[in-house]
Amino acid sequence: MDNFHEDITKLLISLLIGSIVGAEREYRSKSAGFRTLILVCVGSTLFTIFSIRIGLSNPDRIAANIITGIGFLGAGAIYRGETGVSGLTTATMIWMAAALGMGVGSGEYIICCTATAIIIMVLLGFTRLERLIDETHQNRTYKIVCDFDENILSKYEALFAEFKLHQRAGKKSRKGTHIIGIWELQGSLKNHTLLSTKLINDHHIQEFEF
Repeated sequence: MDNFHEDITKLLISLLIGSIVGAEREYRSKSAGFRTLILVCVGSTLFTIFSIRIGLSNPDRIAANIITGIGFLGAGAIYRGETGVSGLTTATMIWMAAALGMGVGSGEYIICCTATAIIIMVLLGFTRLERLIDETHQNRTYKIVCDFDENILSKYEALFAEFKLHQRAGKKSRKGTHIIGIWELQGSLKNHTLLSTKLINDHHIQEFEF
């Protein structure tokens, strides 16, 4: 009976922790939200309890396979969109929810509660810092298509320097009567915005992507 009450306590603690970390993902409308992370956390706790109960000679046998299963689940949350790879944070949260559930299932309540607090601090408190870093240090790829002229792309490269954007990589090619330039530029969000506004209004450019 004591084991029964302890197991119920573990499941309830896991439910609470999964709710806390899941609420943040749900608030941001992510694919793995409130209910998903609760189920991942509670399910990991349940598997860990069963692993301890069933695998008497090898108690980590079932629990070790949780990591493999969660890896496939997390991979489903990652996808490539038009602006790059998305879902990495959500996939990591699935992984973390499973780790928390396993910790609760093994009775490590204090460390799991501490880890939950750290996770929430990173997700909520570091958002502004991440935005600040992104605004001051951002990479963008620009593609410019113009009528062929040997010196026209060099003019745009000088323009990049004028807007204090560092050129990390570049590629030039000619297709028929057009010349194509592709550059990866690094700099502040403000300078990227100023450059893109100027390029959009440039009547020499036939095609522009960024």
